[in-house]
Amino acid sequence: MKTPSSLEAPIAAIIPKTIDYHSDSRIDNYYWMNERENPEVQAYLKAENAFKSHCLAATEPLQATLFQEMKRRIKDDDASVPYFKKGYYYYQRFEAGKEYPIYCRKKEALMADEQIVLNVNELAADKEYLQVNALAVSENTRLLAYAADAVGRRIYTIYFKDLHSGQTFPEKLTEVTGNMAWASDNKTLFYAQQDPQTLRSNKVYKHVLGQSQAEDELVFEETDEKFTVRIQKSKSGKFLFLASQSTVSSEFRYLPADQSDGVWTLIQPREKDLEYEVEHHEGRFVILTNADGATNFKLVTAPLSTPNKAHWKELVPARENVLLEEFDVFKHHLVIANRFNGLTRLEIRTWDGDRKHYIRMQDPAYSVWIGTNPEYYTEILRYGYNSLTTPSSIYDYHMDSREKTLMKQQEVVGGHDPEAYQSERIWAPAEDGQEIPISLVYKKDLFSKTGENPLLLYGYGAYGLSSDPYFSSSRLSLLDRGFVVAIAHVRGGQEMGRHWYEDGKMLQKKNTFTDFIACGELLIREKYVHPKKLFAMGGSAGGLLVGAVINLRPDLFFGAIAAVPFVDVLTTMLDESIPLTTGEFDEWGNPKDKVFYDYIRSYSPYDNVKAQNYPHLLVTSGLHDSQVQYWEPTKWVAKLRALRRNDSLLLLHTNMDAGHGGASGRFRALKELAMEYAFLLWLAGKNQ
Repeated sequence: MKTPSSLEAPIAAIIPKTIDYHSDSRIDNYYWMNERENPEVQAYLKAENAFKSHCLAATEPLQATLFQEMKRRIKDDDASVPYFKKGYYYYQRFEAGKEYPIYCRKKEALMADEQIVLNVNELAADKEYLQVNALAVSENTRLLAYAADAVGRRIYTIYFKDLHSGQTFPEKLTEVTGNMAWASDNKTLFYAQQDPQTLRSNKVYKHVLGQSQAEDELVFEETDEKFTVRIQKSKSGKFLFLASQSTVSSEFRYLPADQSDGVWTLIQPREKDLEYEVEHHEGRFVILTNADGATNFKLVTAPLSTPNKAHWKELVPARENVLLEEFDVFKHHLVIANRFNGLTRLEIRTWDGDRKHYIRMQDPAYSVWIGTNPEYYTEILRYGYNSLTTPSSIYDYHMDSREKTLMKQQEVVGGHDPEAYQSERIWAPAEDGQEIPISLVYKKDLFSKTGENPLLLYGYGAYGLSSDPYFSSSRLSLLDRGFVVAIAHVRGGQEMGRHWYEDGKMLQKKNTFTDFIACGELLIREKYVHPKKLFAMGGSAGGLLVGAVINLRPDLFFGAIAAVPFVDVLTTMLDESIPLTTGEFDEWGNPKDKVFYDYIRSYSPYDNVKAQNYPHLLVTSGLHDSQVQYWEPTKWVAKLRALRRNDSLLLLHTNMDAGHGGASGRFRALKELAMEYAFLLWLAGKNQ
C-alpha cells in the first residue's frame, strides 16, 4: 500500500545540532522541534495532521462507523455502584449524551434524595479539555476539595465547595499536582506541588481555609531529584502519611490527622532498594515491604511508637513464586492481592492467620482487583473482575461465608455473548529460554487456526506495571471483523513476579523487545495470524517498545501504532530539565554513566533509525503531554521519513488540545480510537 500522492508528505527542515557526550558525537537534525511556541513547529504539526487526514480520507466512513458502534455500546445514562462512607452513599453517574461524570451522594439510604456533589459537565462547558481528579470530602462531610486540569499537562488547580450551600469558594490553589488530603479539623488541607519546570512532585504544603496560598506553610520539600512526594490518609482516618518515593526506594512520615499543627514522624529512613507502603490497623502499622531480601515482598507490622525497621515483625512471609502486590485492612480481615503464574489472586485472611482462602475465578486469563472499600467495620469486600470475554463486574464478597453478590456488570448496549468469543493463554519461548505468557482473544466463528487472521499484538513492559487481560467493549469492533487481539506479557512488567520487572529494566531492557519479537514469531508459527497481517501496538513506554522492535525486526510487522511513544530516550535522559527525567534513572539508567549511555544508545528508537524498509506506522501525540514531550514522536517521524527506503504509510497525529492521555471525555477519546482501528482494518483489507 503506497502513500497517496496528491498531497506531499511534510518534509521537516534539517537544522543539525551536535550533541557531545562521553566522546560520542550525535547529530540531531530535528532538535529544533522542542520549541513548542515556535510558529514553524506549530505549522509542521498542523501539516502532519493534514497529511494524516488526507492519507486516511478513504477510511473516514469506516471511522464514523466505528465511532458510532463503539459509542452505541456504552450505556448512555450509566452509574457506578454506590459505596458507603461516613453516613453517605457515594456514586457517579452519566447523563445521556454527556461527556463527563456527575458525582453524587445520598444520605444514609439509597432511597434518599440525591445530592449532586460535582457536575463536571458544567465545569467543562466552555473547554476543549478538562480532567477532574482527586475529589476529597472533609471529615464532617461538608466540604469538597477537587482538582481540575484544563490543558492536559497534569498541572491542576484545587477548588473548594460547600456541599451544604452548593457554593464554590473564591479561594483556590494553583499549579499543584492534584494530590491532597484533609486533616480532621475540617479546615486544613495538605497538598502536593510540583517543580514548575520538571513537574516533579517535590513539595507538600499545609493550607488553612480562609488564608491565601502565599501564606501556606511548606511542610516538606524533597531535594533528591530521583524522589517524588505524595500525601494520603489512612483508611482508619486517624493518620496522614507523607510518602517520598523513587523507583527503588521509599520513605514515609506520619501525622495524627487530628493534630494538623503537629510534627511529622519518620517511619523508616530511606535506603537504596528498600521499598515499603504503610497502612494503619488497630494501634499498629501494617507495612508491605521488600526488606531483608523479600524480593516478592512481605507484610510486617510495626508499633506506632517505634515504627522503624528494627521493630518490624513479620505478618505474611515472602514467597519465591508469589508476588505480593497490594493489601487492604478491615477490622477482622486482611485482604491481599498477590500474583502467581502471571495472574492476580485475592487472598482473604483473618488477622491471626488461622483462616485463609482465595476467591475463585472462572477464566483462563483475567483481571481482578481490590475495589473501593472505605468502610473498616465490615465483613464485605468489594472487588472488581473482568476478562477478555467477560465485561467488567463489581462483586460484594462476604469474607466469612464466602458468598458473593454481583452488584453490577458493565452493560454492553446491543448485547454481548461471552460464549461467542474465545480467550486463550499461550507461552512463547524467548531468546534466553524464558517462557513469555500471551493472553489472546478472538471471535469463534471468525477464527480458524490456519494462519489467515489479522492480529494486533499489544505490549508495554516497563515500571513493573503488569498488562493484565481485560474486557473492552470497543475492542469488539476488531474482534467482530476477524481480528485476533493479543497481549504480550513481556519482561519489564511484573506479571511473573518481581524478577520479571528486574529482567526488563536498566541493563536488561532489551529483553522487553526480544520478548515481544518472540511472541510475534510464535503467533505466526502457531498460525494464529497471517504472516503479513501482524500488527504491533504500544503507548508511552510501550511506544518505546514498538519503536525498538520495528528497528530490530521491521519485516515481522505489517503495521504498527505507537501512541505517545517515548522514543528519544538518550537525549531525554541526558536533559534533567525535562519533566520526570531524574525520577527515571532507576528505570532506564543514568546516561551520564558511560555504561548506561552506551546501552541506551544501542536501543533508543530515534538514535537507531536506519536506511531500511519499515512497516506502515501511525504515531499519536499530545501537544501538552507532560510525560512524553510532543517533540519525541514528531522528531522520530521526521527522521523515519528521511531515512526509510520504502513508501509505506507514515502518519503522525498530534492532538493540539490534550496531553499524555489523549482527549478528555468518555466519547471524544473514542474518535481517536476509531481512527487507530480504521488504520488497522484498512491495512488488513477490511475497510467496512
